[in-house]
Amino acid sequence: MDLRVFLVRHGETAWSKSGQHTGRTNLPLTADGEQAARRLGDRLRGMEFTRVLSSPRERARRTFELAGVAATLEIDPDLAEWDYGDYEGQRTLEIHQSRPDWDIFRDGCPGGESPDQIGARADRIILKLRSQEGNLAIFTHGHFGRVLAARWIGLAAREGQRFLLGTASLSILAYEHNLPGSPVIALWNA
Repeated sequence: MDLRVFLVRHGETAWSKSGQHTGRTNLPLTADGEQAARRLGDRLRGMEFTRVLSSPRERARRTFELAGVAATLEIDPDLAEWDYGDYEGQRTLEIHQSRPDWDIFRDGCPGGESPDQIGARADRIILKLRSQEGNLAIFTHGHFGRVLAARWIGLAAREGQRFLLGTASLSILAYEHNLPGSPVIALWNA
């Protein structure tokens, strides 16, 4: 199966820079985030994509626009960032003041999503992706992208904690030797 999924995390926002959890809140890219998205476009320029999907959040859609990918963008709500619920806008350090042992990949977020819920969204995206061929691009977010990578290679959603994903980064999910039973991470956090 000739399938390569180009996973793009959106460019920097004020909250991603400060470490604040940004799920539902729509924030614009910073000037640095816009520059990084344009540079990412240099890496993607000339690529032909059979399909391009994006989170509905402004930061992901703007990264797509600035990257200049020559394709029609489809919005998919399943690509949205983790719903942080009561922890929206907070930093991990702040959450740990009241809940020192909190781990998003184990505990999820009160008033937001659990690891099982975000894992189910990742599985729905994977099901859509695996029915395609060619180069696909998805514009998404940090925590969601990490869970998606874990689920792509058959790990539990919790194992997303093992994958760091920087802003305006490019990763590639694929199959070894184009064999559908052998999903791999061909490139990560570049």
